[in-house]
Amino acid sequence: MNDALDKAVRVFCARGYHATSIGDLTEAMQLAQGSVYKAFKDKRAVFLAAFDRNKAVRAEKLQDAIGAGGTGRERLRKVLAFYAEASHGAEGRQGCLVVGSAAELAIFDDEVAQRVAASLDRNEALLSGLIQQGQADGSIPADLDSAATARLMLCLLQGMRVVGKTGRSRDEMAAVVEVAMKALA
Repeated sequence: MNDALDKAVRVFCARGYHATSIGDLTEAMQLAQGSVYKAFKDKRAVFLAAFDRNKAVRAEKLQDAIGAGGTGRERLRKVLAFYAEASHGAEGRQGCLVVGSAAELAIFDDEVAQRVAASLDRNEALLSGLIQQGQADGSIPADLDSAATARLMLCLLQGMRVVGKTGRSRDEMAAVVEVAMKALA
């Protein structure tokens, strides 16, 4: 079922929730319509399962990209680079399920709003922790407001995903990482 949900994620990212039909999902997931309805009550249930699956997969990939070693500054750079890599080319044009959900659904659907907020909160906490690690190891200035800087970086990461929909290049997105790191001086 995870493979089918991964395919549903791609459809929801590319088309958005409202523009995605059950027919789009059954074709992408390679399941009969009856099978989709048997496994999931409706399109919204497919979406929620796909959102949760996407969140788990991306969190694992992000943790792998960050790694366990290095200074807080180095690990923060790895987070930015992870998002830059996801924000160009075909993957960048596909878009981000969190960003799309925040813009399209969170205003009207409390459950989706809670999932979006939780995802953003987790990322902000991760960023704050890396900044604090950098402050403790001396790689990030101690006088930097870690909470406000983490929020700035969160906005940058999510903005990268929005800008990535326009077809930016790898070099353009990598340049954003370099400028962001200079803000930590």
